[in-house]
Amino acid sequence: MLVEGLFYLFATILVASAIGLIVARNPVYSALLLVLCFFTSASIWLLIEAEFLAVVLVLVYVGAVMVLFLFVVMMLDINVEEMRRGFTRYAWVGWLTAFVVIVQIVGLVAARRLGVDVTQGMVPLPADYSNTAHLGRVLYTEYLYPFELAAILLLVAIIGAISLTMRRRRASRSKMWPGKSPPCVTSACGW
Repeated sequence: MLVEGLFYLFATILVASAIGLIVARNPVYSALLLVLCFFTSASIWLLIEAEFLAVVLVLVYVGAVMVLFLFVVMMLDINVEEMRRGFTRYAWVGWLTAFVVIVQIVGLVAARRLGVDVTQGMVPLPADYSNTAHLGRVLYTEYLYPFELAAILLLVAIIGAISLTMRRRRASRSKMWPGKSPPCVTSACGW
C-alpha cells in the first residue's frame, strides 16, 4: 500500500513537471523542470528495485547532460522572444505525439481484458542477486556496439556544442572591433 501511494505521488509530480517542461517559455526553466522529471523517474525506478538504473539516471542525465545543456543554453544566449513566436507553429506535432502516446496507454490498460494476467506481481529474486552485475553482463556482451555508438554520439554532441560556442564568440569579436584587434586589457600591454 505504501509503495502504491509513493508511485502515485511520484507519477503525479512527474506528469506535472513534464507538462510544465513543455509549457515553460524560458529554456532554463524547461531544463530545471526536466531535472525534476529525471529525479521523479529515478524515484519510480527505485520503487521497482532498479537501483542501478536510478543512480545512473541521476548521475548521467542530471549530473552531466543537463549541466551541458544549461551551459549551452546560457553560452548561446538564445533569443526567448523568437522562440515564443515559433511555439504554436509546430503545436500539431506535439498534439499528434500526445495522441499516439494516449492510444498506447489505453491499449496497455485494455490489455487486461484481452486475457493478459497483470495481477501477478514481480517474481521475488534471491537475496544474493545483483541487478547491476546482470545489467553489466548483458550490456558488455549483447549490446556492446550500441553502447559504444551511444558514447560516440555523446562525444559528437559535446564537440558540436563547443564548436557552436566558439563560432559565436569569434563572430561577436569581429563585430565589436572591425578591421583591428581588440584592445589590450592585460598586464602585457605595458600597464
